[in-house]
Amino acid sequence: MTAHVAPGKRAVSHVLLVGFAITALFPLLLVGLNSLKLSTQIIADPLSLPKSFTWGNFSQAWQFGHFGHGFINSILLAGTTVIVVLVCSTLAGYVLAGKKLRTGPAIMIYFMVSMTVPIQLFLFPLYFAFAHLNLLGNVFAVGVVIAALNLPLSIFLMRTFFLNIPREVEEAAIVDGAPTRQILLRVMLPVVSPGLITVAIISGLNAWNEFLITSTFLQGNYTATLGYLSMNGTFSTNEGVMMAGAVILIVPIIVVFVILQRYVVDGLVAGAVKG
Repeated sequence: MTAHVAPGKRAVSHVLLVGFAITALFPLLLVGLNSLKLSTQIIADPLSLPKSFTWGNFSQAWQFGHFGHGFINSILLAGTTVIVVLVCSTLAGYVLAGKKLRTGPAIMIYFMVSMTVPIQLFLFPLYFAFAHLNLLGNVFAVGVVIAALNLPLSIFLMRTFFLNIPREVEEAAIVDGAPTRQILLRVMLPVVSPGLITVAIISGLNAWNEFLITSTFLQGNYTATLGYLSMNGTFSTNEGVMMAGAVILIVPIIVVFVILQRYVVDGLVAGAVKG
């Protein structure tokens, strides 16, 4: 039996949702409009519609923002981060959810505490290690560092997804004589696939938007984010080109999120059921 919602409350909730949507979408719309205008038009009235479409802003932003090289590095960085996070968080989540370790609660406390420690505390020792190992500018090594930052939350999420699987499913596979590797790959992973997608999206977007770690360890090796920020000195007075660069940077993120938003929402809701 479904609960009846009063029309007044429903109208208020719709108004609030529309207001939140406008608040979120208005800055994006403003950036998109200003990316098609000359800098003088933006200064005169940033809220006006373009009098003529200045597509040259995008070509200049692409060239001087090093986006061709930056997008490749960002994809490699995000891909490395996602692979490392998925492998490690899946294995750790499976073990911690199954209570196969006596020190499981202490490990969970450790991960919880690690999420509160700022990464700035580790920049100097990490930089020393990277310099000593000749890893400065190495996209894959930086991806491992970013993966380590995303692992605590990812392990919490994956552990919750494994906890939501009935114990009888794993016990039935054990009775049938399936080894642990086969149980994990063929029985458990298909069930927790929404969690895998959620963790992949969250860690991938974090890697794509990362600035502090990449600017510290990727010296002279641009990602899309660093390429956009490199335009700040050259085009700080040309708002049109800067806005075009922002559009180039955020469009892939928006497209990926719109395509996969259903999986993210379903995964977060499912992962919040049991903890």
